[in-house]
Amino acid sequence: MADRARASRAGAGETVMPQPWMPGDGGEADKRHAPATLRNREAIAAVLADWLPPAGSVIEGASGSGEHVIHFAAAFPHLHWQPSDPAPAGLVSIAAWRAEAGLSNVAPPLALDASASGWPVDRADAILCINMVHISPWEATLGLLAGAARLLAPGAPLILYGPYIEADVPTAASNLDFDANLRTRDPAWGLRDIDAVKAAARDAGLAFIERRAMPANNLMLLFRRT
Repeated sequence: MADRARASRAGAGETVMPQPWMPGDGGEADKRHAPATLRNREAIAAVLADWLPPAGSVIEGASGSGEHVIHFAAAFPHLHWQPSDPAPAGLVSIAAWRAEAGLSNVAPPLALDASASGWPVDRADAILCINMVHISPWEATLGLLAGAARLLAPGAPLILYGPYIEADVPTAASNLDFDANLRTRDPAWGLRDIDAVKAAARDAGLAFIERRAMPANNLMLLFRRT
């Protein structure tokens, strides 16, 4: 099934993680924990090893808890990582994970709304966005694509991860349930049709390059600036 938060418990001698959390949830904890990051980060990193540039800066849109960007910064120390999120609580969590990790190649998080016409950064060598497209209004995806077209040089990658609906691939029952759950949380959320994402990317000036199937009925999609 598509990644989602689940409760976890820590016994004696185990590291106590912050309260499990899912993007879009409220909560007061400074350092948030999205359990899906522990399950999917190695699989995502294996694909990133093929798709990321050998050097430069990577913007992560909608960094959420901040756990992914810390893991990837440690895995790819030759890249400079710029986390971001539109939510103040998300920025606090990212900053807390960053402070704990102490990695020199992770910048302080930026307040960045993907749907905005202007972003607080003017260039990037790659853009990564994990589990945002289905947990945000469609306008956020359109803004992400437009932002990638503005910031990326020709040939530079935009990389998306998450569950999608595909016309020629049966949708897993668990993904259908997840989609229904998301729409009850916010009618503007929900799994997107992959062909609609490709078409919007093409209109923005991004070419679809590759689709990779991932665990738990997720996909990674690679686009490059034309």
